[in-house]
Amino acid sequence: MPKSAAKKPAPKVAKKAKAGVTELSTGEATVETLLSHGIRTVYALPGVHNDHLFDAFARASDRLSVVHTRHEQGAAYMALGAALATGQPQVYSVVPGPGLLNSAAALLTAYGMYAPVLALIGQIPAKAIGRNLDHLHEIKDQAGIVSRLVDHAGILNGPTEAPAKVAKAIRALHDRRPGPGALECAIDVWGERGPVGQIPDPTPPRRPRLNEDNVRKAAKLLGKAKRVLIVVGSGALDASPEVRQLSDMLQAPVQSYRRGKGVIDGRSPYSVNLPLGHELWGEADAILAVGSRLFAPILQWGADRNLKIVNVNATADDAGKLHKPDISLIGDAAPVLRRLIAALESVNDKRASREDEMRQRQAKMAARLSKLGPQLAFLDAIRAELPEDGILVDEVTQVGFAARLAFPVYKPRTFLSPGYQDNLGWGYATALGAQHSRPDVPVLSINGDGGFMFTANELATAMRHRIPLTAIVFADGAFGNVRRIQQEQFGNRVIASDLANPDFVKFAESFGARGLRARDPQELRFALRESFAVREPTVIEVPVGAMPSPWEFIHMPRVRGKTKR
Repeated sequence: MPKSAAKKPAPKVAKKAKAGVTELSTGEATVETLLSHGIRTVYALPGVHNDHLFDAFARASDRLSVVHTRHEQGAAYMALGAALATGQPQVYSVVPGPGLLNSAAALLTAYGMYAPVLALIGQIPAKAIGRNLDHLHEIKDQAGIVSRLVDHAGILNGPTEAPAKVAKAIRALHDRRPGPGALECAIDVWGERGPVGQIPDPTPPRRPRLNEDNVRKAAKLLGKAKRVLIVVGSGALDASPEVRQLSDMLQAPVQSYRRGKGVIDGRSPYSVNLPLGHELWGEADAILAVGSRLFAPILQWGADRNLKIVNVNATADDAGKLHKPDISLIGDAAPVLRRLIAALESVNDKRASREDEMRQRQAKMAARLSKLGPQLAFLDAIRAELPEDGILVDEVTQVGFAARLAFPVYKPRTFLSPGYQDNLGWGYATALGAQHSRPDVPVLSINGDGGFMFTANELATAMRHRIPLTAIVFADGAFGNVRRIQQEQFGNRVIASDLANPDFVKFAESFGARGLRARDPQELRFALRESFAVREPTVIEVPVGAMPSPWEFIHMPRVRGKTKR
């Protein structure tokens, strides 16, 4: 930057330098690029390292809104929830060091869930980075820490390069393997001014060329198979029509668990849960896995030479991480499946309907799951009141575990569950982001009393920004799963699992939110009906006792290949 420019205070408005070039700060150039890529909201907590970035937010306040939270984890989780509910890139911003680390659990969860979240992270002065001079919020090798949490990382070194780097980071959120990204910028660089050329428009992410020979091989394999099972994960969320068509063509049940729920309507007899999928896995001669790593089936249920696997995934690494498939189709699920459908039409064997069989099997599975009666009664109440397109955000809690097994989900992206990190306390703030990004539908957060208190402070954010999220708190006064394990496996030596709780109704009311209490499923229906009608931030406390264990339906034995010793 010229010395003369450094001596002058930053102008309050951008000025033209020459035709096609505008003088902007790094923060302003970043904001303009976000806007050009359709970003209209940033979830954030301010701080001195990002003052110039927030000034750029303020200058663009007629085009960009900032939702400020009460904790950095709240900002990051809100961005995650918005990304999961919409499938579109979302942005959050925090200061370096403690701010980054406070948001790290959400960023790590975004990585595990393939969620398009971009973090804008402050830094210490540029010339001090890496020198360990103990600056405010300095952290050793922050860039190295960030790189382990995301798919794409970079640093903004000035306004001229900012648009290209921000555009590249946004594109990377959906490039090959979808997932989060992060950009750092030093405290003294956000406000640095300089010439900025044309702000880049969005460009489509790179897509691998589909191997048409593999498509034909996959169609032939599946077309001749007698008992096909389709397994769907998060990579199938945007391929719902194609999965339904393939299920019909192959008379194949579709098994989902957590991330793939809703890819086909949960009321269909062909929509199967995890334990029924376990049964069908043992009987199948071919698997079509769409957007799934097949973690539980491969590692727990087993595989053998009599089971042929066709895998549709974003990258070859994802497809072969646990087990090399017989045929791998790499690319976005929807276009890949459309090519597979076209190829299958000429080689698919004629098949008898399996509808009656699947209805009978569904009834038997429902009878088995009735062991989880207390949880299912509450889930039935929720399903009765939550609209078909309403969004349920689960938690690491007893009702949440049961929901993953037995809650009927009708549409993609209406059941949000935290992936393999499965981190306690993600739920409320994530649901807040989902509700903020989808004001057109009700969002319901189900929590235990343990997990809810991780981000219950964000009730203040719900009130400040008038986000009409409804949250249920199932309160048993304990980390219930921990307590059960201690009782059953450790001689009832119970430690560190009991909780001291507030009165959650009064807690909600102290923020100005609605506080309700429901003592049974019927009262819960009334409370939900009221909350969804008034559309205000609401907490519903549901006092409960210990609930039946769901684990026999989640950790199931091997059904193929040699038994593990």
